[in-house]
Amino acid sequence: MLVRHLRFKDFRSAFARASQIADVAESEGHHPEMTIGWGHLDVELTTHAVSGLTNNDFILAAKIDALAA
Repeated sequence: MLVRHLRFKDFRSAFARASQIADVAESEGHHPEMTIGWGHLDVELTTHAVSGLTNNDFILAAKIDALAA
């Protein structure tokens, strides 16, 4: 599993990034687990069908990282 813990100044900012990730994930057909709270967003990537990681997980992770750049 790939895990990313992101920090933000408030809930709205965390939710906005979660929405951006949701848009990218939907276009990739790959859907991470996300937990949103005040000032934080946790994102977990894995492929349940293979009980592990695939190239798609790493591709989506790179696209998520690019959102912060």
